[in-house]
Amino acid sequence: METTIVNNNFKSEEYFINMGPQHPATHGVLRLLLTIDGEIIKKVEPDLGYIHRSIEKMCERDSYQQIVHLTDRMDYLSSHINNEAVCLTVENALELEVPDRVKVIRTIIGELTRIASHTLWWGVMGMDVGALTTYFYGFRDREMINDIFEETCGARLTMNYNIPGGLMHDVHPNFVKRVKEFITHFRIKLPEYDRLLTGNVIFQKRTKGVGVLTREDAISFGASGPVGRGSNYSCDVRKHHPYSAIDKVTFNEAIKTEGDCFARYQVRIQEMWESMSIIEQLIDKIPEGDYQVPTNAVIKLPKGEFYQKVETARGELGVYIISTGTKNPYRMKFRSPGLSNLSLLNHISIGGKIGDLVATMATLDLVIPDIDR
Repeated sequence: METTIVNNNFKSEEYFINMGPQHPATHGVLRLLLTIDGEIIKKVEPDLGYIHRSIEKMCERDSYQQIVHLTDRMDYLSSHINNEAVCLTVENALELEVPDRVKVIRTIIGELTRIASHTLWWGVMGMDVGALTTYFYGFRDREMINDIFEETCGARLTMNYNIPGGLMHDVHPNFVKRVKEFITHFRIKLPEYDRLLTGNVIFQKRTKGVGVLTREDAISFGASGPVGRGSNYSCDVRKHHPYSAIDKVTFNEAIKTEGDCFARYQVRIQEMWESMSIIEQLIDKIPEGDYQVPTNAVIKLPKGEFYQKVETARGELGVYIISTGTKNPYRMKFRSPGLSNLSLLNHISIGGKIGDLVATMATLDLVIPDIDR
């Protein structure tokens, strides 16, 4: 404990407190060691390792088909997109062209995943700052997407649908109908999010001017996703490096300039509108054809280094493989958005109040198993 004299009448004392590893606002097993002086934050030190599973090391012993299934245990709210990233890396290494049907279905599933993740984030963000009702509204809408996923691939959280070469099986006969029903429903319900929370005066006071990240710092820290775009940093992988069927649609990259918690909030709200637009452009244009191309039972990549990145709900996920020509990667590395976004937490929290840290954490939208792999 450090004591300093502020003036002739008062003393200021710095002390340490633990936030987590089981704190509700960390949304996972994360411990933050806070140095504070009264209510003012002096330092935030993340302490990782509570949920580490050595996923990258496990990849060195698993086949490429098996590795796909490990990635939905990282950012479990972006399961489909994580799976797709590994499949794209393997397919690029093999110079394997998947059918257009696969590309379109992967893109639709990916955008549904983004909306499902953002609805959950919106629900818990409201709850973090004291608005309990948002939790129920967000889960109401997310459940409709989970029903579609369950009917498509049999799971509601850690989904496995993508495989190297295409999809595990074709979409369910109800897929198009249910996706259209969801879009019709959500176009009516999404404005409720603004009426309930966005325009709320208390919510705005909790988020405007709080946790400010400049564009220069966003680039310096490697921020991506809504965190980077909330600071006027154009970093959407779908725009700069299109993959699957993204190049067949038009959409706007959601960008705000303020760099505070409210800007990052607005980016995610806008992204849900854009994701609906992408789905609507594709849902009636799913090409006929095969849903996968055959691959060898044992996939061996050629010798070399391969990299592919995608835009998950939280930002840029990169998959890096070093292959020596065997059935397992020699080394596999994931560039997860959460780790880079967590690294800036200390920078944007210093000087703020401890109560604001919860709002700042919420707008970083961290999923801890994505960081603690």
